[in-house]
Amino acid sequence: MKTATQNYYSRMRNVLAHIDRNLDSDLDLDAVSRAAAFSKFHFHRQFAAAFGLSLHRYVQLMRMRRASQRLTSSEMPSVTDIAMEAGYDAPEAFARAFRQRLGQSPSSFRKAPDWGVWLAAFGPLDNARNKLMHIVFDRNDVVVREVADTPVAMIEHRGDRSAIAETRERFMRWRKSAGLPPESSPSFMVFRSERTPADPADYSMDLCVATDRPITANDAEVKPGTIPGGRCAVLRYPGNTDNLEPAALYLYRDWLPASGEEARDFPLYCRRRLAPIPGMSAHEVVVELFLPLK
Repeated sequence: MKTATQNYYSRMRNVLAHIDRNLDSDLDLDAVSRAAAFSKFHFHRQFAAAFGLSLHRYVQLMRMRRASQRLTSSEMPSVTDIAMEAGYDAPEAFARAFRQRLGQSPSSFRKAPDWGVWLAAFGPLDNARNKLMHIVFDRNDVVVREVADTPVAMIEHRGDRSAIAETRERFMRWRKSAGLPPESSPSFMVFRSERTPADPADYSMDLCVATDRPITANDAEVKPGTIPGGRCAVLRYPGNTDNLEPAALYLYRDWLPASGEEARDFPLYCRRRLAPIPGMSAHEVVVELFLPLK
């Protein structure tokens, strides 16, 4: 039997499903709260508390993400049609909002999308959608495979996690200047400490991008490195998220003891890559967690 909390979270997840199905419909506070059977006088606060975004902002981001994917689809709909689908009365207003969010005009994005900026732009949306995700893994979700050595360019983050955004921004600027876009150069994060150490100053992780190019001295403190190959247990995470703790917990608590395997002397790491959406030139984020094995 579901607890009251589980039932509440289930209703909130149903709200997201309703929004997904009705992006072309009226999704104001009255309409969504009515569909969710929540009081409209409290729903805006409930939604923001659950997902970290206002309902209006969430719907706006969902429509803008769909618009960006439509711009690069093989169907090639007009910018005017896409603007109307996204809820804008005029293409000019859509273009202004699009440029503000993605740093490119719709026509420029259609010709040469900057997927690195796209990932950052819709990060808040992915974080919101993952807040109430209670993902259950089983042994069939884990694949043991041989992984090749991966040369990378890397920047080390050492210290409080609250400063990660600054480290990531510095690394992304270098990555862009080096011409290593996410659609052709996967990203890696090597977790050298636990997510929340007793002393926040002990947090340690590496931000990496796959490349075999020579790395020269630079102000961003980027240096060459290698993620060593070998056998790994690989668990694919459903959706883009910065919180891989549920997947890591499953690997260490459930999968590893039952597998008879032993962990190798290299930290847990994840790979983020952009994969084409079938039938479209748009992309989706694929996140995989790697547990190195002996």
